[in-house]
Amino acid sequence: MKFKTRLRVTFIIIIVLPLVLIAAAFCGIGIYLINVQKGLPMEHMDYSFMSENMQEVVNSTERVYLVLQKQAETDPSRLADREYLQQVSSQIARKSTYIIVRKDSELYYAGNEEAAHLLFPKLPDYGEGDISKDSGYYYDEYDKFVKQIDFRFLDGSQGSIFVVTRVSALISRRLLVDMMVAIVLIMIFTGIMLTRWIHKGVFNPINELNMAMTEIKEGNFEYALQTDDKGEIGDLYRNYEDMRLRLKESTEEGRQNEKLNKEFISNISHDLKTPITAIKGYVEGIMDGVTNTPEKMDKYIKTIYNKANDMERLINELTFYSGIDNNRIPYNYHRINVADYFGDCIEEVGLDLESKNIQLNYSNLTQPDTLVIADPEQMKKVINNIISNSVKYMDKPKGTIDIRILDEIDSIRIEIEDNGKGIAQKDLPRIFERFYRTDASRNSAQGGSGIGLSIVKKIVEDHGGYIWATSREGEGTCMHFVLRKYIELQSEN
Repeated sequence: MKFKTRLRVTFIIIIVLPLVLIAAAFCGIGIYLINVQKGLPMEHMDYSFMSENMQEVVNSTERVYLVLQKQAETDPSRLADREYLQQVSSQIARKSTYIIVRKDSELYYAGNEEAAHLLFPKLPDYGEGDISKDSGYYYDEYDKFVKQIDFRFLDGSQGSIFVVTRVSALISRRLLVDMMVAIVLIMIFTGIMLTRWIHKGVFNPINELNMAMTEIKEGNFEYALQTDDKGEIGDLYRNYEDMRLRLKESTEEGRQNEKLNKEFISNISHDLKTPITAIKGYVEGIMDGVTNTPEKMDKYIKTIYNKANDMERLINELTFYSGIDNNRIPYNYHRINVADYFGDCIEEVGLDLESKNIQLNYSNLTQPDTLVIADPEQMKKVINNIISNSVKYMDKPKGTIDIRILDEIDSIRIEIEDNGKGIAQKDLPRIFERFYRTDASRNSAQGGSGIGLSIVKKIVEDHGGYIWATSREGEGTCMHFVLRKYIELQSEN
């Protein structure tokens, strides 16, 4: 859930939930208290049971009731005096409490005439009241609580005086106190619920993110965080996961590159050491006078020259590799004619292959005017590196290299195939990786630096093409790479 939505929900809960719960509590407490009253028998109802409810009523009516009760015991004749009864009624502070006097079965006096006429037929008969204790009657249809005092008129008639109190007034203080308690409990409940909800939805995820970032700081990139949340927390978790995976990948790549760099330095050091040792040996031979004939001198000089060329090749590869690693290979693109360009390349490499007893076959199946956009020098490096690999791993007495240029509608495909020893299937997917060698030997004849084909792949891809290889052990290898044709747009007339 988004923070904005969470804040809105929190605001609504703070406002609405307490109001709903307070209303429910008000109704529930009111119904409960009324039912408590209604649940009492129609006979006696002790004040002590409702002492908390009636406290306010008792304070204002108990004195009047006791006065009337004492008057009934000492001089009941005064209870027949309407002026006295009116005086007593005026002393009752609460308008919800009044007195009724009955003579035999007739209404003699009423402090509230209208209410008394409704209740009068239901009042208990003479002698049903018990003045020995605080007792009373509850009439649920009228919500009235009645206390009765019996006495005799001067003429001997039966008389009863009733103190009537409305029940709604009896429960008002209790309801107020209970509602205050309920409101406090509701606010505490709402606060706890919101606190737990916010803690679970905000603080717990933040703490988890904090722990996760600590793990990242310590170099542990395996501490994953998963969530289905669609809000900001979910975005934070997913961003953390992306960051963690990228850091993990970057760290692993850095370790791999460090390992490859160490291997590369080791390879280059070994491959440089071999020609340097040879050059030193031949120079020492010349210095010691071993080359005592022109033929030996010529042989030594040529060997030193070839070894120097090997060193130059290795250094050039190292320099070019540095350019690849920093994406700083210089390109000078031109529109070049496929037939002319590859024809010149074949003529240049053909003489060198012929001197090594390797037959070169060339075929071009593209149209004579086919053009591509390429850097001639870098593309020549691609061809030379591939052919150099073919020559390096040639194991047949009569070597053969076939170069084919194929037309593929909007692109051309160049195939360079040899009949060398081939590449194992397990090695084939990795031959374009930097520093990868299918042959672990370290001799200068076949060891190589291990970056030749990675350079080829980089140059082809920078030209917008792609390259792959097919091979069979013992039969040979074929390198395929594709370049897009240059198609000049025709202007509309």
